[in-house]
Amino acid sequence: MKTVLIDDERLAREELRRLLGRHPEVEIAGEAGNVTEALRIIPLLRPELVFLDIEMPDRNGFDLLAALPPPHPEIVFVTAYDAFALRAFEVNALDYLLKPVHPARLAEALARVGRRRAEAGEEDDARSGAESRPEPRFRADDQVFLREGDRCWFVPVREILLLEAEGNHTRVWFRGEKPLLPRALAAMEARMPEELFIRANRAQVVNRAHIVDVEPWFSGGLKASLRDGPAVEFSRRQAGVFRERLGL
Repeated sequence: MKTVLIDDERLAREELRRLLGRHPEVEIAGEAGNVTEALRIIPLLRPELVFLDIEMPDRNGFDLLAALPPPHPEIVFVTAYDAFALRAFEVNALDYLLKPVHPARLAEALARVGRRRAEAGEEDDARSGAESRPEPRFRADDQVFLREGDRCWFVPVREILLLEAEGNHTRVWFRGEKPLLPRALAAMEARMPEELFIRANRAQVVNRAHIVDVEPWFSGGLKASLRDGPAVEFSRRQAGVFRERLGL
């Protein structure tokens, strides 16, 4: 289990390294004395587990988690203060150890990490099995749950006017909102009802019920205006599919 130690006190890191030496399943891949250095080495080393101090001179452990790009390793906080315990679990820390670290509490934390990793492996196996079966399409009257950060919506499928690719994510347009969801456009398109949604180009899938005007466009394509949304350009190939489906 590749592990990184983050603490501004060298002696604290040395003591934790000594205690972890009793656990052969742990490989200490690196350590850092501040958040700036931690942000450099964690993406480089890609540890599975980080022991993280909270109070450090430049920025604290919570600042590190906020700045760290995903995927995040498991986090065990190691601190001299118990005042941050609630906040630690709000950011999904796996455990919270108080200094000086007792060997029994450290062993308990490592056992918890092991259980979490085993559960994650079972979930991955289940997900792989589910991915081999296509997900059912929504119906026009179904409501879907969308979430971006702390904001959530229940949205009828028929009110979604546009799906737009941004890298491996998809922006969903509805009611003047356009949250970015961590799912590929092709996967989103596969769930939408075929009688409503049609591919416009490589990056956009449009709900034809929201198209209010269509005009010829360059290179045999079409330009469609959406009610309460942006104009969408149909490629020449997809313009042909559009004409065929709508009988134009």
